[in-house]
Amino acid sequence: SWGKKKRTVCMKMEIARATRWMQTMTFAIKEINQRSDLLPQLKLGFHIRKSLQGDEASGVSMALTGLLFYQVSYFASCSCLSDQKEFPTFMRTMPSDAFQISALARLVSYFGWTWVGVIGVESDYAHFAIQHFLQELVQYGVCPAYIHFYPVVLSQQALDELLDVIQVSSSKVIINFSGESELQSILREIRHRNVSGLQWIASEAWATAKSLWEEFGDLLKGTLGFGIRRAEVIPGLKEYLTRLRLSDIYESPFLTEFWEETFNCRLNGSLNVHSHGVSYQDRMPCTGKEDLDDIYSAYSDVSQLRVSYNVYKAVYLVAHALQDMSNCLTGHGPLQNGICGNPKNFKPWQLLHYMKHAKFSILGEKVNFDENGDPIAYYDLMNWQKGHDGSLHLVKVGFYDASLSAGHHLVINDSPAHSVCSESCSPGTRIARRRGEPVCCFDCVTCGEGEVSNETDSLECLRCSEDTWPNEARHLCIPKTIEFLSYHESLGIVLCTVCVLGACISLSILAIFFTHRDTPLVRANNMELSFLLLLFLALCFLIGLFFIGEPSDWLCRIRYPAFGVSFALCISCILSKTVVVLMAFRATLPGSNIMRWFGPNQRTLCHLSTPQVIICLIWLLISPPYTNHNTGYNAIIIVECAIGSEFGFWCVLGYIGVLACMCFLMAFLARKLPDNFNEAKFITFSMLIFFAVWITFIPVYVSTAGKYTVAVHIFAIVASAFGLLFCIFAPKCYIIILKPEKNCKKNMMHK
Repeated sequence: SWGKKKRTVCMKMEIARATRWMQTMTFAIKEINQRSDLLPQLKLGFHIRKSLQGDEASGVSMALTGLLFYQVSYFASCSCLSDQKEFPTFMRTMPSDAFQISALARLVSYFGWTWVGVIGVESDYAHFAIQHFLQELVQYGVCPAYIHFYPVVLSQQALDELLDVIQVSSSKVIINFSGESELQSILREIRHRNVSGLQWIASEAWATAKSLWEEFGDLLKGTLGFGIRRAEVIPGLKEYLTRLRLSDIYESPFLTEFWEETFNCRLNGSLNVHSHGVSYQDRMPCTGKEDLDDIYSAYSDVSQLRVSYNVYKAVYLVAHALQDMSNCLTGHGPLQNGICGNPKNFKPWQLLHYMKHAKFSILGEKVNFDENGDPIAYYDLMNWQKGHDGSLHLVKVGFYDASLSAGHHLVINDSPAHSVCSESCSPGTRIARRRGEPVCCFDCVTCGEGEVSNETDSLECLRCSEDTWPNEARHLCIPKTIEFLSYHESLGIVLCTVCVLGACISLSILAIFFTHRDTPLVRANNMELSFLLLLFLALCFLIGLFFIGEPSDWLCRIRYPAFGVSFALCISCILSKTVVVLMAFRATLPGSNIMRWFGPNQRTLCHLSTPQVIICLIWLLISPPYTNHNTGYNAIIIVECAIGSEFGFWCVLGYIGVLACMCFLMAFLARKLPDNFNEAKFITFSMLIFFAVWITFIPVYVSTAGKYTVAVHIFAIVASAFGLLFCIFAPKCYIIILKPEKNCKKNMMHK
């Protein structure tokens, strides 16, 4: 029948694997015997016996240890065997299941599975493992959806009970503690019931069982499990295994059985008493031309050297223990009273003591044991993936190393492609769990402003430093762009041109006035103050250049005081002109002595501008302006002049405002003086423009940022300076240049 044929195939595979393990042991023994640096005075031998149950199983190890057999197991993993009081004669190169259980619990927690099914075969191995697993789950907040044990021999009733439990539950993640043979019946029934979408988590016993793939690959795709440490290669083992020839077979009934089952032939004088599948008498005689290189066999498959590696380490453990015993100095030995064991005549318990304290390196791995005789655990996290040709690819996607610091035992290199229902999130995005759905289903959300992720399936995005910003893909932080109002950009060039043009116009008007200084128009408008006003206006235009270019501390400390003092001087000149004219007319009234309160023009100017100079000096001494790299903007760092003291800055502007108000008031009072003589109406209009510019400046200045704040400041300086220049001097230049006939004393005195 089909079932019988399948069991025959499985039995042949088991025989092939067991023979490989046996041959690995003989290979290691022969390798050690040929070495001159390890046991040079001793030769190791072996005697092989067969158990009906297979001595690699935990149950058999427990039974043998109970009979006080000393043993080093290469496959028994039950955590119960770590109890040295109950099993004092036991050692192993296979890690205890206690480590595997911790690894599985961390794995479940890593993927956020909080509702999982737990099943296992009725055995000490599964009972101890599941009991420990449930204890581990508590600390991660994971709850078992169900716990179900099934018999080793699965009847239809047992299968129905198990499948009913699986189908009723909402959990799609199943952790199974069994061997591969029990799992086959379960998977067959799952296919029969058309159950899909299950995520299998394999215990170590079947995490690398390739034999399951051919029939159940569609059900097991995406399976995760921890396999014991794999040796990439054991030098010389492949050649040793395939060198086996017919002449070597008669030495052992185990090799005879393997040979006959592998090539389906019969040997003359065979010691094999077992036959699987075809009747022994129906087989053709072996020809002697059979070659292991011509067929595939689990015996010669060294792609997954895991249990074989444990066998190899077990032999070397015995050898190193004997070597330590040989090197022991009497009186300094590890046994009671400093006694050393005799490597040629020792008690089994003495060798066991040396083995538990052995430390050695093999194939690049450091081997040592804890106080229970268990090796320090290391597991490969394997993911079952389908290759292009449909074959099984056991891909290592992480590992569990018990020697690492607490909390860092589990390392996952990459999320397995088939273990979640959503595609991986690329760098620049993060995983966002879907509410109400299994945690293995998620959306990929683009990292927020100022955040990046440079790994696939990142759980969170990392914020860039203050001076960096994400690139367009948001997987890398790049330096922010430095921004300031530069002479090399169009806005800076335009403002610079306007500033220079304003200064040139002011100096040109000054030249015109100086050339016509003897004319009545120039003399009638307070020539000295007019010259000073034109110089200060030219200075105001040039002050705008201090606001262009990359700021520095000294430049910041010059620009604001220079701006404040230059405008204070301009407004003071205009105020002085207005006051002098107004007082001059008032002084002509009978009995008026008002002119004695006003001295020369220079003194008035000095009195009016001195407070602004004092304000600027106090500002510079207490909290001066400084260069600031403002990183509070996206993608740019604004290099700006921080004003230092807000109070000082607004005091400077405030004092200019006070002078402007006084000037406007004086011009208003002088409105009824003779039109041809005074310039009150021009000053009044210029002050209105001045107020309009600076009142508009305040809200715009506060609401803009970066280089545009500087541009607004320069614009306010230039606009107000042009307002003063054109309102006050344009009418006079018109008369001087275009209407020289009006530039006479008669016209000036005409009412």
